Amino acid sequence: MADAPAEKKKKDADKGGEPAAGGKKKPPIKVIGLVAVLMIAEAAGVFVIVSATAKKPAAAEAAHIDGLGEADHDASVEIPLLDEKFQNMQTGGVWIWDAEIILKVKEKNSEFVATQLENRAAEIKEGIAMIFRRAQHNQLKEPGLETINRQLTAYINKLIGSDAENQPRIERVMIPKCRGFPANF
Repeated sequence: MADAPAEKKKKDADKGGEPAAGGKKKPPIKVIGLVAVLMIAEAAGVFVIVSATAKKPAAAEAAHIDGLGEADHDASVEIPLLDEKFQNMQTGGVWIWDAEIILKVKEKNSEFVATQLENRAAEIKEGIAMIFRRAQHNQLKEPGLETINRQLTAYINKLIGSDAENQPRIERVMIPKCRGFPANF
């Protein structure tokens, strides 16, 4: 008879009464599902109301600007100069420098500069190789490559020359890639 009260508590727990000693109460799945559905419905309702009452974007119209052709002439253009590997032995060991050089010129000078680069390609490669060969190792390791950039700008401006307004045709020399590594033979 001592087992009868324990069995009664277990049956009550199974029916939803108080849990038996050491038992866990199940989470209310129906309530969680109902709350989730209500939250999704609320989010959808807010979205519909906000999108219905929000201002629509105004239509953009093209405007004619006088002198646009002249502005295009002053726009800058990038002309790839070379993507080459250069040797440097200033440290006593051989270093290979993988460099890419790009010229920034005005649109009005781009055709002349491109022609000059094509006609003097070997001379330009030789001059740039000399700059890299003569450079000190710390100049090639500068974070902004200021020294090499200054030398390249002076060399290219000397070869290409100035325009009719006595302004240099090359606005800027850019070196987006300059990686050095020791050459172990």
